[in-house]
Amino acid sequence: MNLRKFPATFWIANTMELFERWAYYGMFAILSVYLTDPVSRGGLGFTQEQRGVMQAVVTGILYLLPILGGAIADRFGFRKVLLAAFTTLVAGYYAMGHTGSYGAVFSAFLVVAIGGSLFKPVIVATVSKTSPRGRDTIGFGIFYMIVNIGGFIGPFTTSKLRDLEWVHVFHMCAGVILINLLLLLFFREPDSKRSKMNDSVKHALKQVIGNSLIVIGDRKFMTFLLIMSGFWTMYMQIFFTLPVYITQWVDTTAVYNSSGLLAMIIGTVEDGRGIIRPEMILNIPAFTIICFQVVISGMVRRISPPVSILMGIVVVAAGLGICTLGMSGWIIITGVVTVAFGEMVSSPRIQEYSGRIAPRDKVALYMGYSFLPLALGNILGGLLSGKLYAVLSDKYAFAEKLLLGKGLTARGLDPSTLLEKACEGFGTDITGLTGLMYHAYQPYRIWYVFAAIGLITAISLFAFNNNLGGKKEVNPPDSAPSQG
Repeated sequence: MNLRKFPATFWIANTMELFERWAYYGMFAILSVYLTDPVSRGGLGFTQEQRGVMQAVVTGILYLLPILGGAIADRFGFRKVLLAAFTTLVAGYYAMGHTGSYGAVFSAFLVVAIGGSLFKPVIVATVSKTSPRGRDTIGFGIFYMIVNIGGFIGPFTTSKLRDLEWVHVFHMCAGVILINLLLLLFFREPDSKRSKMNDSVKHALKQVIGNSLIVIGDRKFMTFLLIMSGFWTMYMQIFFTLPVYITQWVDTTAVYNSSGLLAMIIGTVEDGRGIIRPEMILNIPAFTIICFQVVISGMVRRISPPVSILMGIVVVAAGLGICTLGMSGWIIITGVVTVAFGEMVSSPRIQEYSGRIAPRDKVALYMGYSFLPLALGNILGGLLSGKLYAVLSDKYAFAEKLLLGKGLTARGLDPSTLLEKACEGFGTDITGLTGLMYHAYQPYRIWYVFAAIGLITAISLFAFNNNLGGKKEVNPPDSAPSQG
């Protein structure tokens, strides 16, 4: 593999992707905790439902808008759109760290999503256009590796910065994107078929709408995309629900104590106990993917895409099911590593199967809409996460119930004060109170719900592939786009 064949713009684009993912996953890995942690602990104190709505709407927009971003880039050029994207991202991240009201944080997060939706299609198109002929698979393989490296570095740096003060997390995100603004000075516009200058954005958007109607009218393709939204609804709980669940219910002290010198790097001391932050635990599956994706892809390459996807979905559901087995950090780590292997088996094959079931003469058009399951999964996943967590798993709501059951005042108390009062009322410490509520209210039931969504998705995919997706309707492998 001669990497010198790839031009400078290819490497600049990948470096930009690394920094953008660094910033986004650095923010996103801790967002659920930041939004819902008590104000007394430095969080914003929003309800779980508020968190769910914000994450659903904004992340849904983040994955729906790139198709419009692509049309805008085609009209104005890649460099101009990247400039707009980076400027927007810097403003959005900075504002997220310097606002406290729900509406203001929502708006700032939305600005980040708009910036990301401008960035995504430009970078993917740049990687495609700058990969030498016949080396696009290698090019996207490098790109996928860079995505995971950025996604690994982000939460690691975030975990250290939030120990100092939450605002530094958002300063870091904005600062990392500023590096991309400097890299833009060296970015060269790749060869592209730009729209004529007399073409309007309105005309481009009309074309996008027309193409959307073509894809939406394809019942077979849309059925597959809707089924896959179930997979992403389940999978996104790793980011939506798990960070809050770990913060409230999981004891990671044993993991910290057994980590030796590594504990100084991945852990922190809180209230006199060594713990592993949720974002560090989320980094374990990212590291697993970096290490094993190539091996797993080689192992499943001879398995048909629908079977591979189905296997992966079941493995991810099993990983979430493992999270119901107890409060130990080791159990959660086992669960998320299992989820990572399920993702490696299924996620890359979803794009491949999308290409196979698309009409032969419209594969490129249809693949532009293969992000829809991710968008729908984020929307449904966010809404379900917030609502279900509030009902099934919220530690502070359970503490309030305990106090009210004893006839003690609980209304209007800060969550931290609420826990302290509950400890006093039941004559125990925070560890004892957490164990008491865990066994009484069974907050792990939320993972049964999301695992069930995964199993329903697997059954639906099996039915689809054996009925609507019959062999005669599926394109041969060489018609599918190359993967990376």
